[in-house]
Amino acid sequence: MKITIVCGLLGSGKTTFIRNIAKGSTQKTVVLVNDFGKAGIDGEVFSASGIDSVELPSGCICCTLRFDLITSIKKIMAEYNPDHLIIEPSGIASPSGVIEALGEMGLRQYSIIGIVDSTEFVELYEAEVYSGFFEEQVSLSDIVLINKIDLIDEDLANKTAALVNTINPGAIVYRTVRAALDEPLPEGPEERTGNKTKGKRLNFETLSLTLTGSISARSVEDFFRELAGGRFGNIIRGKGLLNTDIGPQKFDLTFGNMESAVFNNRVTESRIVIIGYNLDMALIMKAANDRWETLIL
Repeated sequence: MKITIVCGLLGSGKTTFIRNIAKGSTQKTVVLVNDFGKAGIDGEVFSASGIDSVELPSGCICCTLRFDLITSIKKIMAEYNPDHLIIEPSGIASPSGVIEALGEMGLRQYSIIGIVDSTEFVELYEAEVYSGFFEEQVSLSDIVLINKIDLIDEDLANKTAALVNTINPGAIVYRTVRAALDEPLPEGPEERTGNKTKGKRLNFETLSLTLTGSISARSVEDFFRELAGGRFGNIIRGKGLLNTDIGPQKFDLTFGNMESAVFNNRVTESRIVIIGYNLDMALIMKAANDRWETLIL
């Protein structure tokens, strides 16, 4: 079984990358995803694309969920018998916990793909925001995708590539748009000797909301714009899958940039997940309750 670990900070493009390689493959592929928040969203996104996926509950693979991770991998091997297993740790966790779990299972052949958001990477690193976390993700990667290259100029692209090379001179580096590659991914090392890193995790606050009743798409857009504006604290990432008055919609917020798109399947449960720090939970709940019938998870 081929194993690929895909890591990267929140909003870097992990889900898009996995959809690209899974849908373009003739191999039987299963994705094991550890989403942040109690209302996981990525698993349903994969399923809507026809990709088999298994979700781990909310938490950090590198600590409390390692037993669940091992159990889930064994279950996938028994029930799906895939040619390719893709593991996506939460965007706030290092791949170290995955590596340790695979080692405990005697699985030492895998590739690690790191994805960085080129619009934010250099600025956040130089400001020493999450720098140790960035270093661990990039340093463990065999392949690094410098993603969203279409949104920056050549000077910043070169600075990002130089920084990645400084952190991990041995990595194979690609510059990508929407995490798409024009060639097959190189295989990882044939055998790993172990992992000496200490798993790092970013300590963010999360809030998961379930929405019921009538939901206006415009009201969700307005809510996400308020999240982006800083009114509720420092929002790093927001996701939403909702059945709205104009049909199923997917909403994404990453470092102040909001996008919405049609979701091709009816959503099983309308929900929003928010992650950040110094969050004003009471104000967020008031803003949500003023708009919709809301249940906090």
